[in-house]
Amino acid sequence: MNDPRLMISVSGIRGRVGHGLSPDVVARYAAAFGAWAVAQGGSRAVVLGRDSRVSGPLFHTVARAALESVGADVIDLGLSTTPTIQMAVEHHHAAGGLGITASHNPIEWNALKFIGASGLFLSAAEGAQMRALIESGVPYAEWDHLGKTHFDGEAIARHLQAILRLPFINVQAIRARGFRVAYDACRGAGGAAIPHLLELLGCEVHEINIETDGRFPRPPEPIAENLGDLERLVKETGAQVGFATDPDVDRLALVSDAGVAIGEDYTLALAARVVLRHRKGAVVTNLSTSRVVDDAAGDFGQIVIRAPVGEVNVAMRMRQEHAVIGGEGNGGVILPELHLGRDAPLGVALVLQLMLEDPRSISQMVAASPRYAILKEKLDRPAAPLDDVYAALRGAFPDAVVDTQDGLWLGWPDRWLHVRPSGTEPIVRVIAEAPTRDETGHLVERARGLLAKLT
Repeated sequence: MNDPRLMISVSGIRGRVGHGLSPDVVARYAAAFGAWAVAQGGSRAVVLGRDSRVSGPLFHTVARAALESVGADVIDLGLSTTPTIQMAVEHHHAAGGLGITASHNPIEWNALKFIGASGLFLSAAEGAQMRALIESGVPYAEWDHLGKTHFDGEAIARHLQAILRLPFINVQAIRARGFRVAYDACRGAGGAAIPHLLELLGCEVHEINIETDGRFPRPPEPIAENLGDLERLVKETGAQVGFATDPDVDRLALVSDAGVAIGEDYTLALAARVVLRHRKGAVVTNLSTSRVVDDAAGDFGQIVIRAPVGEVNVAMRMRQEHAVIGGEGNGGVILPELHLGRDAPLGVALVLQLMLEDPRSISQMVAASPRYAILKEKLDRPAAPLDDVYAALRGAFPDAVVDTQDGLWLGWPDRWLHVRPSGTEPIVRVIAEAPTRDETGHLVERARGLLAKLT
């Protein structure tokens, strides 16, 4: 029976250590994933890696044993980043990958992220198949079919070199500029990757919190209100840009040369401006991402295609649409020429390439872009069916463009409203964006009022 304290989503499971997430839970799910991955055929190899969390080494040891117990041959990366794990799955032609990371969650959390043979996180259907093994019984291997472990200590270096080989990253020209940058790893796995990348790109680097011990000195989500120390570091050092990553290094946030955190949505928007100078094609992002991405694509005559929230949904849509770049408004940048996963080191390289190509500073680029205000609310789920809620909202906004891929999204040329059920809590998420905070607040209040009538 599922523990209600354990949060199960499309991409994996997560919980507070000792309160839902325990070694026996990790063992069960890791064994089920290993058995499922190997049963798909083609390979017995499963890549394993972890971020820097304090509980990581314990769960890493448990997961490795569990994978071997079902006959999987483990390719152990040790401390690594989530995009590095995804790329290692492809490099080794493995049956899948298992990342031990709770991403941006607080220090007491940890999680398992399940990656398929394609390097993408499991789809909802694949995740359901894997979890069904827990109920029906995991097929453990006999003594002569147990798996073995091989260690791969070069995965991060391969990842960084693949970024530097991208045809539109001009490594020599970036090195010649000698950009002064600041970086905050929040004592996550980024300390094992980003400083080396910045060194390879010839940057003068000012670093804080690069120890990889998982003892986060601040809330680890790289949102603007958590980046005060990085803002101060940028001002004190005269850095031209500040970079911040989450603990597993798939999200990148920026601080401008003025020492102001500009918001994670700008990461994808600025990265898209680089790629679209060199590649023409669609941009894919999720329904809750800012219109700054649409503005960036529009400047190059390209369209933005929206997908449901969730990295795997965006990645699969990118593959379907042959998109040249995509990602999410949480600082996640996906470049299919590298791999179909959010990748903060990639984002760092793209931002430096943009600074090379554009004579303006980051603060000037932001000032030249249309400004929007985003509000995100959590409301109690109404007693009425959500279809009734959506019908009422559509009736209240008859002039809106409608998208029903993920809840209800209503759009206008300069604003949008997204109402969707949470996959992990009995709430409804209401996200809106408009040119001013007052206009955004009006959209949220209209939605709140309609939901209240149906409660």
